[in-house]
Amino acid sequence: MHDDDAQHGPLAGFTVGVTAARRAEELGTLLTRRGAAVLHAPALRIVPLADDSELLAATKELVDNAPDVVIATTAIGFRGWVEAADGWGIGDELLELLRGVELLARGPKVKGAIRAAGLTEAWSPQSESMAEVLDRLLGEGVSGRRIALQLHGEPLPGFVESLRAAGAEVVGVPVYRWMPPEDIAPLDRMLDVTVSRGLDALTFTSAPAAASYLNRAEARGMLPEVLAALSHDVVTACVGPVTALPLQARGIDTVQPERFRLGPLVQVLCAQLPARARALPVAGHRVEIRGHAVLVDGALRPVPPAGMALLHTLARKPGWVVSRADLLRALPGSGTDEHAVETAMARLRTALGVPRLIQTVVKRGYRLALDPSADTKYDGS
Repeated sequence: MHDDDAQHGPLAGFTVGVTAARRAEELGTLLTRRGAAVLHAPALRIVPLADDSELLAATKELVDNAPDVVIATTAIGFRGWVEAADGWGIGDELLELLRGVELLARGPKVKGAIRAAGLTEAWSPQSESMAEVLDRLLGEGVSGRRIALQLHGEPLPGFVESLRAAGAEVVGVPVYRWMPPEDIAPLDRMLDVTVSRGLDALTFTSAPAAASYLNRAEARGMLPEVLAALSHDVVTACVGPVTALPLQARGIDTVQPERFRLGPLVQVLCAQLPARARALPVAGHRVEIRGHAVLVDGALRPVPPAGMALLHTLARKPGWVVSRADLLRALPGSGTDEHAVETAMARLRTALGVPRLIQTVVKRGYRLALDPSADTKYDGS
Protein backbone atom coordinates (compact mmCIF):
# COMPACT_ATOMS: atom_id res chain seq x y z
CA MET A 1 0.00 0.00 0.00
CA HIS A 2 1.35 3.43 -0.94
CA ASP A 3 1.41 6.28 1.57
CA ASP A 4 -1.02 8.23 -0.57
CA ASP A 5 -3.62 5.48 -0.20
CA ALA A 6 -4.21 6.82 3.29
CA GLN A 7 -5.65 10.05 1.80
CA HIS A 8 -8.19 8.49 -0.55
CA GLY A 9 -8.35 4.74 0.15
CA PRO A 10 -6.60 1.86 -1.63
CA LEU A 11 -9.58 1.28 -3.96
CA ALA A 12 -9.96 4.91 -5.09
CA GLY A 13 -10.27 5.11 -8.86
CA PHE A 14 -11.53 1.52 -9.18
CA THR A 15 -15.06 0.30 -9.91
CA VAL A 16 -16.22 -2.89 -8.19
CA GLY A 17 -19.35 -4.86 -9.08
CA VAL A 18 -21.45 -6.44 -6.30
CA THR A 19 -23.81 -9.31 -7.25
CA ALA A 20 -24.99 -10.20 -3.73
CA ALA A 21 -28.69 -10.07 -2.86
CA ARG A 22 -28.23 -10.49 0.88
CA ARG A 23 -25.69 -8.28 2.70
CA ALA A 24 -25.06 -6.27 -0.48
CA GLU A 25 -25.29 -3.04 1.48
CA GLU A 26 -22.69 -4.22 3.99
CA LEU A 27 -20.27 -5.22 1.22
CA GLY A 28 -20.95 -1.98 -0.69
CA THR A 29 -20.17 0.10 2.42
CA LEU A 30 -16.89 -1.76 3.04
CA LEU A 31 -15.84 -1.07 -0.56
CA THR A 32 -16.90 2.61 -0.65
CA ARG A 33 -15.13 3.25 2.63
CA ARG A 34 -11.92 2.21 0.91
CA GLY A 35 -12.57 4.55 -2.02
CA ALA A 36 -14.16 2.26 -4.61
CA ALA A 37 -17.07 3.18 -6.87
CA VAL A 38 -19.65 0.39 -6.45
CA LEU A 39 -22.06 -0.96 -9.05
CA HIS A 40 -24.76 -3.21 -7.58
CA ALA A 41 -26.94 -5.71 -9.40
CA PRO A 42 -28.40 -8.64 -7.46
CA ALA A 43 -27.89 -11.79 -9.52
CA LEU A 44 -30.72 -13.54 -7.71
CA ARG A 45 -33.17 -13.20 -4.85
CA ILE A 46 -33.69 -15.49 -1.91
CA VAL A 47 -37.29 -16.50 -1.35
CA PRO A 48 -38.26 -17.82 2.12
CA LEU A 49 -40.31 -20.96 1.89
CA ALA A 50 -42.91 -20.02 4.55
CA ASP A 51 -45.65 -20.79 2.04
CA ASP A 52 -43.76 -23.73 0.66
CA SER A 53 -45.25 -27.18 0.93
CA GLU A 54 -41.80 -28.80 0.51
CA LEU A 55 -40.42 -27.34 3.78
CA LEU A 56 -43.70 -28.01 5.61
CA ALA A 57 -43.69 -31.65 4.47
CA ALA A 58 -40.01 -32.11 5.46
CA THR A 59 -40.61 -30.55 8.90
CA LYS A 60 -43.73 -32.65 9.64
CA GLU A 61 -41.92 -35.81 8.53
CA LEU A 62 -39.03 -35.06 10.94
CA VAL A 63 -41.41 -34.28 13.82
CA ASP A 64 -43.20 -37.63 13.25
CA ASN A 65 -40.02 -39.60 12.66
CA ALA A 66 -37.13 -38.00 14.58
CA PRO A 67 -33.65 -38.15 13.02
CA ASP A 68 -30.49 -38.94 15.02
CA VAL A 69 -28.62 -35.80 13.92
CA VAL A 70 -29.68 -32.35 12.70
CA ILE A 71 -27.07 -30.09 11.02
CA ALA A 72 -27.75 -26.35 11.01
CA THR A 73 -25.70 -24.75 8.21
CA THR A 74 -26.66 -21.04 8.20
CA ALA A 75 -27.99 -18.66 10.85
CA ILE A 76 -30.52 -17.02 8.52
CA GLY A 77 -31.70 -20.44 7.32
CA PHE A 78 -32.04 -21.91 10.81
CA ARG A 79 -33.98 -18.86 12.04
CA GLY A 80 -36.16 -18.99 8.91
CA TRP A 81 -36.97 -22.65 9.58
CA VAL A 82 -38.02 -22.03 13.20
CA GLU A 83 -40.07 -18.97 12.16
CA ALA A 84 -41.81 -20.88 9.35
CA ALA A 85 -42.67 -23.74 11.74
CA ASP A 86 -44.11 -21.17 14.20
CA GLY A 87 -46.25 -19.80 11.40
CA TRP A 88 -47.66 -23.27 10.70
CA GLY A 89 -48.33 -23.83 14.41
CA ILE A 90 -45.72 -26.59 14.77
CA GLY A 91 -42.92 -24.40 16.19
CA ASP A 92 -43.01 -26.05 19.64
CA GLU A 93 -42.90 -29.53 18.13
CA LEU A 94 -39.87 -28.57 16.03
CA LEU A 95 -38.02 -27.14 19.06
CA GLU A 96 -38.91 -30.25 21.10
CA LEU A 97 -37.51 -32.41 18.29
CA LEU A 98 -34.29 -30.35 18.11
CA ARG A 99 -33.80 -30.70 21.90
CA GLY A 100 -33.77 -34.48 21.61
CA VAL A 101 -31.29 -34.92 18.74
CA GLU A 102 -27.56 -34.42 18.25
CA LEU A 103 -27.65 -30.81 16.96
CA LEU A 104 -24.54 -29.73 15.07
CA ALA A 105 -23.86 -26.09 14.17
CA ARG A 106 -21.71 -25.28 11.15
CA GLY A 107 -19.99 -22.32 12.87
CA PRO A 108 -20.22 -19.46 15.40
CA LYS A 109 -23.06 -17.56 13.67
CA VAL A 110 -25.35 -20.60 13.48
CA LYS A 111 -24.45 -21.40 17.09
CA GLY A 112 -25.78 -17.92 17.99
CA ALA A 113 -29.07 -18.60 16.17
CA ILE A 114 -29.44 -21.97 17.93
CA ARG A 115 -28.86 -20.39 21.37
CA ALA A 116 -31.30 -17.56 20.50
CA ALA A 117 -33.98 -20.23 19.91
CA GLY A 118 -33.35 -21.51 23.45
CA LEU A 119 -31.47 -24.61 22.24
CA THR A 120 -27.94 -25.87 22.81
CA GLU A 121 -25.78 -27.39 20.09
CA ALA A 122 -23.96 -30.67 20.73
CA TRP A 123 -20.91 -29.43 18.84
CA SER A 124 -19.68 -26.71 16.52
CA PRO A 125 -16.35 -26.33 14.65
CA GLN A 126 -14.18 -23.25 15.21
CA SER A 127 -14.14 -22.60 11.46
CA GLU A 128 -17.22 -22.49 9.23
CA SER A 129 -16.06 -25.59 7.46
CA MET A 130 -18.53 -28.26 6.45
CA ALA A 131 -15.46 -30.50 5.97
CA GLU A 132 -14.89 -30.42 9.74
CA VAL A 133 -18.54 -31.32 10.37
CA LEU A 134 -18.20 -34.20 7.92
CA ASP A 135 -14.99 -35.48 9.54
CA ARG A 136 -16.66 -35.48 12.95
CA LEU A 137 -19.70 -37.39 11.71
CA LEU A 138 -17.66 -39.96 9.80
CA GLY A 139 -15.41 -40.31 12.87
CA GLU A 140 -18.47 -41.11 15.02
CA GLY A 141 -19.74 -43.52 12.38
CA VAL A 142 -22.97 -42.81 10.49
CA SER A 143 -24.03 -46.23 9.27
CA GLY A 144 -27.77 -46.65 9.77
CA ARG A 145 -28.18 -43.13 11.24
CA ARG A 146 -30.71 -40.60 9.97
CA ILE A 147 -29.23 -37.15 9.41
CA ALA A 148 -31.29 -34.04 8.64
CA LEU A 149 -29.43 -31.26 6.85
CA GLN A 150 -30.80 -27.70 6.84
CA LEU A 151 -30.04 -26.45 3.32
CA HIS A 152 -29.63 -22.84 2.27
CA GLY A 153 -29.55 -23.01 -1.52
CA GLU A 154 -25.75 -23.33 -1.44
CA PRO A 155 -24.38 -26.46 -3.06
CA LEU A 156 -22.43 -28.54 -0.54
CA PRO A 157 -20.24 -30.52 -2.94
CA GLY A 158 -19.57 -34.07 -1.84
CA PHE A 159 -21.06 -33.62 1.66
CA VAL A 160 -24.31 -35.54 1.22
CA GLU A 161 -22.64 -38.09 -1.10
CA SER A 162 -19.95 -38.88 1.51
CA LEU A 163 -22.52 -39.43 4.27
CA ARG A 164 -24.66 -41.67 2.05
CA ALA A 165 -21.60 -43.65 0.94
CA ALA A 166 -20.82 -44.27 4.64
CA GLY A 167 -24.33 -45.70 5.15
CA ALA A 168 -26.31 -42.73 6.46
CA GLU A 169 -29.80 -41.72 5.42
CA VAL A 170 -29.72 -38.00 4.62
CA VAL A 171 -32.87 -35.84 4.68
CA GLY A 172 -32.63 -32.35 3.12
CA VAL A 173 -34.54 -29.49 4.76
CA PRO A 174 -34.85 -26.78 2.06
CA VAL A 175 -35.42 -23.46 3.85
CA TYR A 176 -34.80 -20.99 1.01
CA ARG A 177 -35.12 -21.05 -2.72
CA TRP A 178 -32.97 -19.08 -5.17
CA MET A 179 -34.95 -17.24 -7.84
CA PRO A 180 -33.95 -14.84 -10.63
CA PRO A 181 -34.14 -11.18 -9.53
CA GLU A 182 -37.58 -9.57 -9.98
CA ASP A 183 -36.00 -6.82 -12.08
CA ILE A 184 -33.39 -8.24 -14.47
CA ALA A 185 -32.34 -4.81 -15.86
CA PRO A 186 -29.56 -4.11 -13.29
CA LEU A 187 -28.01 -7.55 -13.95
CA ASP A 188 -28.11 -6.92 -17.71
CA ARG A 189 -26.43 -3.55 -17.15
CA MET A 190 -23.74 -5.26 -15.04
CA LEU A 191 -23.08 -7.74 -17.87
CA ASP A 192 -22.80 -4.88 -20.40
CA VAL A 193 -20.40 -2.97 -18.13
CA THR A 194 -18.34 -6.15 -17.62
CA VAL A 195 -17.93 -6.56 -21.39
CA SER A 196 -17.13 -2.86 -21.95
CA ARG A 197 -14.42 -3.16 -19.22
CA GLY A 198 -16.18 -0.55 -17.06
CA LEU A 199 -15.48 -2.76 -14.02
CA ASP A 200 -12.10 -3.41 -12.43
CA ALA A 201 -13.40 -6.21 -10.22
CA LEU A 202 -16.55 -8.27 -9.77
CA THR A 203 -17.47 -9.88 -6.43
CA PHE A 204 -19.52 -13.01 -5.72
CA THR A 205 -20.70 -14.15 -2.30
CA SER A 206 -22.65 -17.30 -3.27
CA ALA A 207 -22.38 -20.05 -5.87
CA PRO A 208 -26.00 -19.60 -7.05
CA ALA A 209 -25.28 -15.91 -7.74
CA ALA A 210 -22.21 -16.80 -9.82
CA ALA A 211 -24.24 -19.42 -11.73
CA SER A 212 -27.12 -16.98 -12.26
CA TYR A 213 -24.74 -14.29 -13.60
CA LEU A 214 -23.23 -16.73 -16.13
CA ASN A 215 -26.63 -18.19 -17.10
CA ARG A 216 -27.97 -14.71 -17.84
CA ALA A 217 -24.89 -13.96 -19.98
CA GLU A 218 -25.54 -17.20 -21.89
CA ALA A 219 -29.25 -16.41 -22.34
CA ARG A 220 -28.28 -13.05 -23.86
CA GLY A 221 -25.75 -14.68 -26.19
CA MET A 222 -22.81 -12.81 -24.66
CA LEU A 223 -21.12 -15.55 -22.62
CA PRO A 224 -17.87 -15.64 -24.70
CA GLU A 225 -17.41 -11.85 -24.31
CA VAL A 226 -18.16 -11.98 -20.57
CA LEU A 227 -15.72 -14.88 -20.05
CA ALA A 228 -13.03 -13.02 -22.04
CA ALA A 229 -13.46 -9.93 -19.84
CA LEU A 230 -13.32 -11.98 -16.61
CA SER A 231 -10.29 -13.93 -17.86
CA HIS A 232 -8.16 -10.94 -18.84
CA ASP A 233 -9.29 -7.59 -17.47
CA VAL A 234 -11.74 -7.90 -14.59
CA VAL A 235 -10.58 -9.36 -11.26
CA THR A 236 -13.14 -11.98 -10.19
CA ALA A 237 -13.26 -12.16 -6.39
CA CYS A 238 -15.21 -14.87 -4.53
CA VAL A 239 -15.85 -15.11 -0.81
CA GLY A 240 -14.74 -18.77 -0.81
CA PRO A 241 -14.07 -21.93 -2.87
CA VAL A 242 -17.71 -23.11 -3.04
CA THR A 243 -18.78 -19.74 -4.49
CA ALA A 244 -16.01 -19.99 -7.09
CA LEU A 245 -17.08 -23.40 -8.46
CA PRO A 246 -19.45 -22.20 -11.25
CA LEU A 247 -16.76 -19.74 -12.45
CA GLN A 248 -13.94 -22.28 -12.29
CA ALA A 249 -16.08 -24.69 -14.29
CA ARG A 250 -15.91 -22.08 -17.09
CA GLY A 251 -12.14 -21.72 -16.76
CA ILE A 252 -12.18 -18.42 -14.81
CA ASP A 253 -9.43 -17.92 -12.23
CA THR A 254 -10.75 -16.28 -9.08
CA VAL A 255 -9.15 -14.63 -6.08
CA GLN A 256 -10.37 -15.57 -2.60
CA PRO A 257 -9.57 -14.55 0.96
CA GLU A 258 -8.24 -17.13 3.41
CA ARG A 259 -11.19 -16.45 5.72
CA PHE A 260 -14.58 -16.69 4.03
CA ARG A 261 -15.87 -13.31 5.18
CA LEU A 262 -16.78 -9.99 3.54
CA GLY A 263 -14.01 -8.02 5.32
CA PRO A 264 -11.17 -10.27 4.11
CA LEU A 265 -12.78 -10.35 0.61
CA VAL A 266 -12.45 -6.54 0.46
CA GLN A 267 -8.85 -6.77 1.77
CA VAL A 268 -7.97 -9.10 -1.12
CA LEU A 269 -9.19 -6.45 -3.57
CA CYS A 270 -7.25 -3.73 -1.68
CA ALA A 271 -4.11 -5.78 -2.35
CA GLN A 272 -4.89 -6.97 -5.89
CA LEU A 273 -6.26 -3.90 -7.68
CA PRO A 274 -3.53 -1.32 -6.86
CA ALA A 275 -0.91 -3.98 -7.70
CA ARG A 276 -2.42 -4.43 -11.17
CA ALA A 277 -2.57 -0.70 -11.94
CA ARG A 278 0.12 0.59 -14.27
CA ALA A 279 2.54 3.06 -12.62
CA LEU A 280 4.76 5.04 -15.04
CA PRO A 281 7.37 7.79 -14.59
CA VAL A 282 6.07 10.55 -16.87
CA ALA A 283 7.55 14.05 -17.21
CA GLY A 284 9.04 13.89 -13.72
CA HIS A 285 5.78 12.67 -12.15
CA ARG A 286 4.61 9.26 -10.92
CA VAL A 287 1.46 8.40 -12.85
CA GLU A 288 -0.66 5.42 -11.80
CA ILE A 289 -3.50 4.58 -14.17
CA ARG A 290 -6.55 3.09 -12.42
CA GLY A 291 -10.01 2.22 -13.75
CA HIS A 292 -11.79 5.59 -13.78
CA ALA A 293 -9.12 7.84 -12.24
CA VAL A 294 -5.39 8.51 -12.24
CA LEU A 295 -3.01 9.06 -9.35
CA VAL A 296 -0.56 11.84 -10.20
CA ASP A 297 2.14 11.88 -7.50
CA GLY A 298 -0.39 10.32 -5.13
CA ALA A 299 -3.16 12.86 -5.81
CA LEU A 300 -6.38 11.33 -7.14
CA ARG A 301 -7.56 12.79 -10.46
CA PRO A 302 -10.97 11.55 -11.70
CA VAL A 303 -11.02 11.33 -15.50
CA PRO A 304 -14.12 11.05 -17.77
CA PRO A 305 -14.56 7.73 -19.68
CA ALA A 306 -13.38 9.17 -23.04
CA GLY A 307 -10.20 10.47 -21.40
CA MET A 308 -9.55 7.11 -19.69
CA ALA A 309 -9.96 5.34 -23.05
CA LEU A 310 -7.29 7.64 -24.59
CA LEU A 311 -4.98 7.24 -21.62
CA HIS A 312 -5.20 3.43 -21.61
CA THR A 313 -4.39 3.45 -25.34
CA LEU A 314 -1.35 5.73 -24.86
CA ALA A 315 -0.18 3.65 -21.87
CA ARG A 316 -0.18 0.44 -23.89
CA LYS A 317 2.86 1.84 -25.71
CA PRO A 318 4.29 4.35 -23.21
CA GLY A 319 6.54 6.93 -24.89
CA TRP A 320 5.48 5.92 -28.41
CA VAL A 321 3.43 8.15 -30.67
CA VAL A 322 -0.16 6.98 -31.15
CA SER A 323 -1.98 8.35 -34.20
CA ARG A 324 -5.24 10.29 -33.99
CA ALA A 325 -6.93 7.55 -36.03
CA ASP A 326 -5.90 4.87 -33.46
CA LEU A 327 -7.02 7.09 -30.59
CA LEU A 328 -10.36 7.77 -32.31
CA ARG A 329 -10.98 4.02 -32.57
CA ALA A 330 -10.42 3.75 -28.80
CA LEU A 331 -13.04 6.40 -27.94
CA PRO A 332 -16.38 5.01 -26.70
CA GLY A 333 -19.05 5.34 -29.41
CA SER A 334 -16.48 6.97 -31.69
CA GLY A 335 -17.58 8.42 -35.02
CA THR A 336 -15.24 9.40 -37.85
CA ASP A 337 -14.36 12.94 -36.78
CA GLU A 338 -10.81 13.19 -35.43
CA HIS A 339 -11.80 16.47 -33.81
CA ALA A 340 -13.44 14.29 -31.10
CA VAL A 341 -9.92 13.14 -30.12
CA GLU A 342 -8.75 16.74 -29.63
CA THR A 343 -11.79 17.57 -27.48
CA ALA A 344 -11.35 14.45 -25.32
CA MET A 345 -7.57 15.09 -25.09
CA ALA A 346 -8.11 18.68 -23.90
CA ARG A 347 -10.47 17.41 -21.18
CA LEU A 348 -8.03 14.66 -20.22
CA ARG A 349 -5.15 17.14 -19.81
CA THR A 350 -7.35 19.38 -17.66
CA ALA A 351 -8.43 16.42 -15.53
CA LEU A 352 -4.83 15.32 -14.99
CA GLY A 353 -3.85 18.80 -13.84
CA VAL A 354 -0.40 18.43 -15.49
CA PRO A 355 -0.96 19.06 -19.23
CA ARG A 356 2.63 18.20 -20.23
CA LEU A 357 2.19 14.54 -19.23
CA ILE A 358 0.86 14.07 -22.76
CA GLN A 359 2.80 15.56 -25.68
CA THR A 360 1.28 16.55 -29.00
CA VAL A 361 3.49 15.37 -31.85
CA VAL A 362 2.61 17.66 -34.76
CA LYS A 363 0.92 15.89 -37.70
CA ARG A 364 1.50 12.48 -36.08
CA GLY A 365 -0.55 12.18 -32.89
CA TYR A 366 0.14 12.09 -29.17
CA ARG A 367 2.49 10.34 -26.76
CA LEU A 368 2.93 9.91 -23.01
CA ALA A 369 6.01 11.97 -22.06
CA LEU A 370 7.79 8.99 -20.53
CA ASP A 371 10.99 9.88 -18.63
CA PRO A 372 14.02 8.95 -20.76
CA SER A 373 15.60 6.89 -17.98
CA ALA A 374 12.52 4.68 -18.04
CA ASP A 375 12.74 3.87 -21.77
CA THR A 376 14.65 0.64 -21.32
CA LYS A 377 12.52 -0.45 -18.40
CA TYR A 378 9.22 -0.19 -20.29
CA ASP A 379 10.52 -0.87 -23.79
CA GLY A 380 8.43 -3.41 -25.64
CA SER A 381 6.10 -4.01 -22.70
